[in-house]
Amino acid sequence: MIVHQLNKTNSILNKFIAEIRDEIIQKDSMRFRRNIERMGEILAYELSKELSYKQKVVTTPLGKKSVPLINEKIVLCSILRAGLPLHQGILNYFDKAENAYISAYRHHPNNDSEFEIVVEYFASPSLEDKTLILIDPMLATGNSLVAVNDALKKHGTPKEIHIVCVIGATEGIEFIKNRFPKNTHLWIAAIDDTLNDKGYIIPGLGDAGDLAFGKKL
Repeated sequence: MIVHQLNKTNSILNKFIAEIRDEIIQKDSMRFRRNIERMGEILAYELSKELSYKQKVVTTPLGKKSVPLINEKIVLCSILRAGLPLHQGILNYFDKAENAYISAYRHHPNNDSEFEIVVEYFASPSLEDKTLILIDPMLATGNSLVAVNDALKKHGTPKEIHIVCVIGATEGIEFIKNRFPKNTHLWIAAIDDTLNDKGYIIPGLGDAGDLAFGKKL
């Protein structure tokens, strides 16, 4: 797996990372969603540099110009519900992409720290020989991404997989490395070192889905 950690280079992205982490600023759910969306745009821009391109002649009012344009069939797949603002940011740039949505959540059968990932709702076009961009803002244990990838396999084999996340934990990244194809790219804004005993990223930012859309039952 090829890991691209964007906050290693100083940029405006770090402002958005700081704001989504800040326990006071993040109380503004509209601002939280917008910051995640803007980060999706930045991540999409960086990801676009790794795609294949083909020259196309564009006719202007004064002549013609050859321009390199993306030559990929792209499918964006986000994990509900937390992935929606990030999905929108990426879709703003890959506006002709097909879209897939899948639900994955932690189920605690014994009401303790042990959990399993349950995948329920799923809507997707064919993924056969396409470029799959898998979207999940928080990469904690990595179990959700693996479960989702397993569920997607029945819809075809992608030509290439790009995973886009906002914040991840080192442990989760190591977990998924051997469970995706070797040429998979991980695009991530920031990486934290630690998970707590419940499998949440420390310091992280809290529950991205709750911060974006309100607390669930």
